[in-house]
Amino acid sequence: MIEPHPLIAMIHAVPRGARIAQEAFAREFPQATVWNVLDDRLLDDARAAGGLTNVLRRRMLRLIGHVMDGGAQGLLLTCSSYGEVVDTARALWNVPVLKSDEAMFKAALAGPYRRVGVVASTPPAVPAAVVQLEALISEVRRDRPVDIVTALSEAAAATDDAESAARHLADALHAADGTDVDAVLLAQYSLTPTRDALAALLGVPVLDGASAAARELRELLTSDERSAAPAAAVTP
Repeated sequence: MIEPHPLIAMIHAVPRGARIAQEAFAREFPQATVWNVLDDRLLDDARAAGGLTNVLRRRMLRLIGHVMDGGAQGLLLTCSSYGEVVDTARALWNVPVLKSDEAMFKAALAGPYRRVGVVASTPPAVPAAVVQLEALISEVRRDRPVDIVTALSEAAAATDDAESAARHLADALHAADGTDVDAVLLAQYSLTPTRDALAALLGVPVLDGASAAARELRELLTSDERSAAPAAAVTP
């Protein structure tokens, strides 16, 4: 049987994302024991290299190996740039490993929504989110079509006020012909503080990645009859 307070590791590349993920787990999965690992050079080094290199992939796998050796029973990578490493990690360790927004996309596709909006405040986040969402459609959505509307508001990143940022995102979604969406997905953890204000402005559900990940890990680790045996030691 799983322990009553499962150890959940989170590997972060951005301190703000770490804080938002911790808040989500405190709210959605309070019985978890959270272990935070921060490497604040991951994004800078990836940008400098022009993308992920084998050296950077091995570095992330070493971080994952570190938390697995420490007894992690679940893992969330809060940095979407390193999501591709998740497939390798799943093959190496027999514990749930989630990409940053994977649970949110699955929840949206499993829901009744026919038209969803994807909003972001930085340009790279839009295509990255759409690629992940479209890749899951055949797995989760199957015969039910879904229409995706994307909206970008860099002005939302320029303010620390959540309500102002929400208004910028709502304006961008309206400008992108997204007035009739059934739900909105936040493409970045940094936008999570806008969730409630944006939902009030638009009158539709707004989903965020950190909360969805916490709920999925809670379901996996408290409802499944999973073995609590330590993960096998692997040296990438």
